[in-house]
Amino acid sequence: MSTTQSERLRELLEPLVTSQGLDLEEIEVDSVGRKRVLRVVVDSDTGADLDQIADVSRALSAKLDETNAMGEGEYTLEVGTPGAERPLTEHRHYVRATDRLVKFQLSEGGELVARILKVDDEGVDTEVPGVKGRKATARRIAFDDVVRARVQVEFSRKDKKEEEA
Repeated sequence: MSTTQSERLRELLEPLVTSQGLDLEEIEVDSVGRKRVLRVVVDSDTGADLDQIADVSRALSAKLDETNAMGEGEYTLEVGTPGAERPLTEHRHYVRATDRLVKFQLSEGGELVARILKVDDEGVDTEVPGVKGRKATARRIAFDDVVRARVQVEFSRKDKKEEEA
């Protein structure tokens, strides 16, 4: 998708997404055979439920049909939320990942897996899990030191309420 088409679609669709209480995270157009697929990724601080996704999907579909923004050819609209292992690229993504385990690729080299405890304008306070019986340690990571960050899926983490009981 050309940058101008991407920008036009973002300008057209973002106000509708925002009016539904969501953030427009990503727009992508792919060709699948003769058809095109428009993928729109939305999210919010509290997440997006299926009803919100359905509502925003209907609103976007109506706007796209009304404006003919996708042209005359056939296309499929897919609206969803970021995946479980989403990359963190915006400040709000880090805030939403508070209390989640994140894999950081650092500008100094190397990787670090740590849990985000607190986020401010300059960076994140994290807890690095202990290894082989060692206690967890605190570490501050400045945003300027992060090359890439991605939420990690945890299958065996106990819920805080379980831990406090």
